[in-house]
Amino acid sequence: MTEPALGGGGLVDRHVAFVAALRGAGLPVSMAESLDATQAMAAVDLRSREQLRAAYAAAVVKRAAHRATFDRLFDLWWPPAIGDGEPIHDEGSPDAESLEEVEPADLDAIRKMLRDALRDVLLTGDDEALRRLARQAVSGLGRADNQPGRQSWFTYRVLRALSPETLMASLLEAVLAGEERGGLAEKVARQMLTERIRQFEEAVEAEVRRRLAEDRGVEAISKTAVKPLIEQVDFLRASRDEIAELRRKVYPLARRLATRLTAKRRLGRSGRLDVRRTVRASLSSGGVPLTTIHKPHKPHKPELVVLCDVSGSVAAFAHFTVLLAFALREQFAKVRVFAFVDTCDEVTSFFDHGDDVVDALARMSREADVVWFDGHSDYGHSFEVFNQKWSDAVTPKTSLLILGDARNNYRAQSVPALRSIARHARHAFWLNPEPKQYWGSGDSAATAYGDVIPMIECRNAGQLQEFVEAILPI
Repeated sequence: MTEPALGGGGLVDRHVAFVAALRGAGLPVSMAESLDATQAMAAVDLRSREQLRAAYAAAVVKRAAHRATFDRLFDLWWPPAIGDGEPIHDEGSPDAESLEEVEPADLDAIRKMLRDALRDVLLTGDDEALRRLARQAVSGLGRADNQPGRQSWFTYRVLRALSPETLMASLLEAVLAGEERGGLAEKVARQMLTERIRQFEEAVEAEVRRRLAEDRGVEAISKTAVKPLIEQVDFLRASRDEIAELRRKVYPLARRLATRLTAKRRLGRSGRLDVRRTVRASLSSGGVPLTTIHKPHKPHKPELVVLCDVSGSVAAFAHFTVLLAFALREQFAKVRVFAFVDTCDEVTSFFDHGDDVVDALARMSREADVVWFDGHSDYGHSFEVFNQKWSDAVTPKTSLLILGDARNNYRAQSVPALRSIARHARHAFWLNPEPKQYWGSGDSAATAYGDVIPMIECRNAGQLQEFVEAILPI
């Protein structure tokens, strides 16, 4: 068992700072959960980091998606070692004395010793030996003296020197031991070794973060060591990989949004008066209708109209809007999608075949008639065109959803056209990817449009979830 290393400060102070770091990274840790964690610490063996990790996770982690962020911060605030750590005497690994015998300038000798040790560890699959070897590799190869009296640590230097992927051929030869190459056995062995190499690379990255935290302070490193949670990633800045991950978040939210928009307005009596059944029931009371009977509401899927800005200023948000339209089309009886830049065009047909967001966006750029004058956003003209060509698309059965930043380039806002569209809808909502403090500044028409349609700040999946949960049943 490994005792958690504390680099100064009391246990309570370290706990308070760790909880603050979790909250800063976006994990919702309440005061009650923080107290639960302290009680859990009293119930486990503090000499075991894994017991401490499990106790903390049980108390403060509520979603599986938050576990990776929790683990990374836990390794920073409760490190497995201080400095170079304890000497290592595992079989197959160079011990501290053997490394000290090598001259510091003879990096080739250190590299050869560590590569031989890495090959042995990758073959045995010992996780603890792999982490210890990563610690040795960073100590021997990852240090760089940038300025006199100041040093830094780099993952790249270690991985470039050891090049673990170049060991694959000799590793496969040792694992297969004369078996026929190219078959299932080689495929399984290659997959196993690739996973172990990935674990070693992650262990090196974790060790470099630990060293940097010791030198520069754990608070400073913890702010940059973790990626934002996917629900906190701004749609306007999302990368391709993040958009792919957002897809998994958006689909459940689309189902919940459809459920909210389909819900009944009243939970008590509903529907029209059933005269026939009411009269029949009154016969038992001498013809006096003491009880009225109402016809039940017929369940139905709502209809949806989506208007989305696909101009260059909100290109990343356009990925999200198309993604949301893809998810919503399966939940509504009828979905019509309209895209606009400085004029409007219906793009519903682009969603009829296939489920690829990139293809739909590519077709929009090639085929959709969304540019009228100069290709800069013109919400006013787009609303006027929609009102002239597709005024019958919005009915009392329709929910209207507008997505865009309301940046109108100082052009006519055409508020009456928007009001004419919205007044026929059953509901109307506007999701704006810009921070609320910027609404109404510069060329933003968000304030004027917000007087017609409720405008909701929706910069990330977390705010989209809040919007869905805030919609009252109707």
